[in-house]
Amino acid sequence: MPVTAGEAVAEAAEAGVDRMVTIGVGRESSARAIELAETHAGVSAAVGIHPHDSAAFTPNDIEWLRDFGKHPDVVAIGECGLDYFRDHARPDVQATAFVAQLDLARELDMPVVIHTREAAQDTLRILAEHGQGIDVILHCFTLTEQLDDVLSRGYWVSFAGPVTYKKSDALRAAAARVPADRLLVETDSPYLAPEPRRGRPNRPANVAHTLAAIAEVRGTSTEELDAVTSANAARVFGW
Repeated sequence: MPVTAGEAVAEAAEAGVDRMVTIGVGRESSARAIELAETHAGVSAAVGIHPHDSAAFTPNDIEWLRDFGKHPDVVAIGECGLDYFRDHARPDVQATAFVAQLDLARELDMPVVIHTREAAQDTLRILAEHGQGIDVILHCFTLTEQLDDVLSRGYWVSFAGPVTYKKSDALRAAAARVPADRLLVETDSPYLAPEPRRGRPNRPANVAHTLAAIAEVRGTSTEELDAVTSANAARVFGW
């Protein structure tokens, strides 16, 4: 059954998760993310306009997003990017919203959380053209064929539940190769629950399963990888 935000935070704490970022994908959800960060210790917010929510984007949207980005509990812009898998917004409109958010992230000196699906080439091109001087976090990483390019650019690589799935050999191989100082873990709650919770609504506590799977392919302990990824998150999000 569904759990409240407070219950999810408490459950995560019991699993050893003491900091997390909740993500906005539009004005309403970004405001809710800030509210959750204000209410619950250890929760920070990212605010942004998801490509699915960019169909009605206008430059005026950057004004409310800028105001949100200045909130003390906000640690990143996003998630933003490109998604050509579902036809919720024209590619050119998605690109306009994406570039505007990259510019805002640079202005506010904040990292940016990137969503990309079936749009790897255009995503990486726009980041190359407009992402200079920004800490780029590739959320729910899937760009295994572009891994060398991603690593050469110094982007942060964040793995979610799919790295635990039986057929995700390419993701696990990528997780084994990412330098320790570029590696992050996440849940993408309430989506993409890792094994053995696959098929159920995801929760922040489940990041422990993703961490364990990555530790295994990297030949390290979960305790060591926990320390590494926690330090990385603290560095990129300014905790």
